[in-house]
Amino acid sequence: MGSGRRLYVGRAFAFSVLVIVLATFCVRASNNMLATSIPLLTRYVFDFSGLQVGLASALFSVSTFLMSAYINTKLTSHVRRNLFVGSTLVYALTFPLFYFSSEYSIWPLVFLAGFVLGAVMPNIITSAGLFPDRRIRERVLAIYTFTLSASLIAGPAIDSAVLRFFTLRESFLFFTIFPAILFIASFFIRFPESEDTGPTTKVWRNPGFRVSVYNILAYNIPFGVILTFGGIFARDSFHASYSLITLLFSLFFATSLLGRLLLTIRTPENLWRLMSVSVALTVVGLTVLGVSHSLYGYALSLLILGLPHGLTYPLSLLTLSRSFDERTRSAANSYFFSIMMASGAIMPFAAGALVELIGIQHSFIAIIPPVGALYYLLKREMGRKTSIPAEPRP
Repeated sequence: MGSGRRLYVGRAFAFSVLVIVLATFCVRASNNMLATSIPLLTRYVFDFSGLQVGLASALFSVSTFLMSAYINTKLTSHVRRNLFVGSTLVYALTFPLFYFSSEYSIWPLVFLAGFVLGAVMPNIITSAGLFPDRRIRERVLAIYTFTLSASLIAGPAIDSAVLRFFTLRESFLFFTIFPAILFIASFFIRFPESEDTGPTTKVWRNPGFRVSVYNILAYNIPFGVILTFGGIFARDSFHASYSLITLLFSLFFATSLLGRLLLTIRTPENLWRLMSVSVALTVVGLTVLGVSHSLYGYALSLLILGLPHGLTYPLSLLTLSRSFDERTRSAANSYFFSIMMASGAIMPFAAGALVELIGIQHSFIAIIPPVGALYYLLKREMGRKTSIPAEPRP
């Protein structure tokens, strides 16, 4: 390969990574703003009950699940690309509409925002995993997850600054800029040239897929509860301001960023060891959160819980990447993402009912046993699977 050709390939690779980073940052920063601000908007502007707050958050995840599981997975690459671009446009248009929302219009608006997001996130994941060389692919996936954490720090930090001077409603107008940039970047996201759109049983029967699912659920269940009720807990128990609430979430995502930075620097061969560490930290963090009696204890729990947040998602993506080839990876990513959304839909609703029954703080303790049960399933599945990689390291 001549020097000119290598330069062209290098520039094309750098541009692809830049687009993935830009799109990932914009979609996750704006999505996280929705996830943390919708509960506050429904609780303190529309005076919703805890059950209604959980239902609104569940609706967001349910609509994302419907798109990612039942529509995105069934389309050819060309059609899915058009859906992806169109969805980024609709997603951008929903943000100004939140400013004008009422206690009645908030429901269809939450559904719409979540629905189009189901066509956005899985395809960015797939684009990040299209590189044929395993070492390059895993490094790009690590960069992708690192960007997620960076956006999750920047998003709440920006939101915190905005809320010092503007209302909750006005913050949605400010954040419109991120999905607008995402829409522009969507035209440059790469899609697979050909894919296997056959039966889903090939995905579900793959042991690597089950490992990924058990691993992500062990954290996604508590994360959904913390994201929905953590801010409300800080305000009701410690009288934290809206600005401080969003800033505290930045602490959470700061330690998440640290975990993903380590994975970006060095991709582990033994994924199981880090999965076990992640579950242990989750249990410790939930315990600290469940017994906190001050804002400092609450902040400490967020710092602890950020570490497994940083580890769990990339470890599941690495498992998927090693377990599926390019033809089936898109379907695996979509089903994996849809399961994440399904858990995100069930947990806020279930937690909303639990909060009404036993209170927010006791609810954090109550979700520790399900985490332990998922760890048992994960350990059992790993015992059956002697090796995660589906291809040799070059």
